Formats: sequence, C-alpha cells, structure tokens
Amino acid sequence: MLKLLSLNPISNLTHLGFSRFLNCNKIITGKSRMASSLYTTSCGQASKLLFRQLFEKESCTYTYLLADASHPQKPAVLIDPVDKTVERDLALIKDLGLKLIYALNTHVHADHVTGTGLIKSKVPDVKSVISRASNGKADCLVEPGDEIFFGDLFLEVRSTPGHTLGCVTYVTGDGPKQPQPRMAFTGDALLIRGCGRTDFQGGSSVQLYKSVHSQIFTLPKDTLVCPAHDYKGFTVSTVGEEMQYNARLTKDEETFTKIMENLNLPYPKMIDIAVPANMVCGLQDPNPSASI
Repeated sequence: MLKLLSLNPISNLTHLGFSRFLNCNKIITGKSRMASSLYTTSCGQASKLLFRQLFEKESCTYTYLLADASHPQKPAVLIDPVDKTVERDLALIKDLGLKLIYALNTHVHADHVTGTGLIKSKVPDVKSVISRASNGKADCLVEPGDEIFFGDLFLEVRSTPGHTLGCVTYVTGDGPKQPQPRMAFTGDALLIRGCGRTDFQGGSSVQLYKSVHSQIFTLPKDTLVCPAHDYKGFTVSTVGEEMQYNARLTKDEETFTKIMENLNLPYPKMIDIAVPANMVCGLQDPNPSASI
C-alpha cells in the first residue's frame, strides 16, 4: 500500500514501497459556488479539516478543496480542478494561507480539461495524481488501498470503475483523529440520485453497479457523497440517501444495466479535446513545434 506523505517525504522513506516512492516523486512531463467553510464533527467540535466545495458552471463540475487547518503549514489537496477556474482556486488557496501539495483527479474526464497541468505550471511543487488503471500520466499513480496524506489527515483510494476504466473514489480517513462523518469524493461513479454514463472510455454498466455497491454503499450510511457533477442544483448527499433514493442504483443489476443501455445520450461535445489533454493530467505544450 502506498502512502503519499504531505511533507518531508524523504524522512518517511521507510514507510513506502521503494519503487512506488520513486514513481510518485518522478515528474512526468465563472463564478464560484462554495459550501461548508469548516467541516465539523458529529459532536459539534471543529475538526482539523477545512473544506470548500467549488463549482464550474459550463461543465457543472464540482472541485473540492481540503486542508489540515491545524497543521503549521496547512497542507491542502484539490480534487477535480477545472482549467477554467484555476485562477479562482489558487486565489482562494492563497487567501486561506494554505499550501497546496496535491491536485487529484477521480478519472480522465470527458467534459472538461483538468486544471492540474495549469496548476503545476503556476505552482511547480504540486504533485498531480490519477489512478494507475486510467493509463494516464501523472506524478503519482495511485492504486486501491493507497492513502494520500495532507498533514495529519488522509484520503483512502477506492477503485470504482464503470463510468471509465480508471475511476477512483477518494474517501476521508477512518480513525479517531479523522473527521466524522466520512466524506466520499465519488467522481462520476455515483452522482446525487444518479450515476455517470457507461458507454465510452472503457465503461461498463455491470462494473459500475458492482463498484458502487461494493466500494461506496459499504461505507457508513452517514458518509457524505460529494460527486464531481450535479445538474439539478444539489450539492451533497449521503450514502444512506443514495441507497434508498437513487433512481438507478436502487434497482437490481439487470434492471440497472437495461436503464444504462437505453439512455441514448449525445456524444460529449468536449470529449475529443478533453480526453487527450486529461490523459496527461492537462499538461500541454503551449508553444508546440511547427510540423515540417
């Protein structure tokens, strides 16, 4: 199991598989809507987790900012940044006095270009993260069971393919020093009262059904569901709510598969631009050499 450590990684070398450690540290080359300024525990005491939910209106994408507010350096991670809102996100991080260390992608998106590459061009020390199963390029290629630390807090990596081959869900840690209730950043695998499509990028309805039921619906029912998108104005749900009210995933597997096969959705308008860019975490040559 890989543990991505937020600060002074060399001093923690003995906690890592050596080859995975080297891989992680090798560089491979609108208007916002915010919620929940400070995450609180169920007992009402302020926890260490500073949390922001940010919105990009064109693709209806949620970006999530998490930080260990009690740590001296306030290390932070950004989940699913969008290229068009990078300036906004970095300005907020600066205003809050945070140190951004990881920019995470839940999967290779098809409806927008990730902001990871642009962030790295402005804050070179930030590490890009995506799943190894995505076949994408990033500084850190994570696998199921890996833990991504920022200060004393961490995110657990869970494999949730089906929308795409390489989808993962990032779940806040379980333990006495971790914030409660837990939070699941589900990407497009599980949306509020819905789920992502399964008809491209190695998608599979059967696989998505199994992923959600085995990796997300097994979390505590009060776990907050924080999706990558919403198109109806919802911001957050819970595992318990989705187990009871999700119009697709409450069905049996056969019915779910038939529903997904008959969605008849249009070809994503950004896919031919977004997917190639996102396979390299948004890193693109701004001045490509002229062809001869």
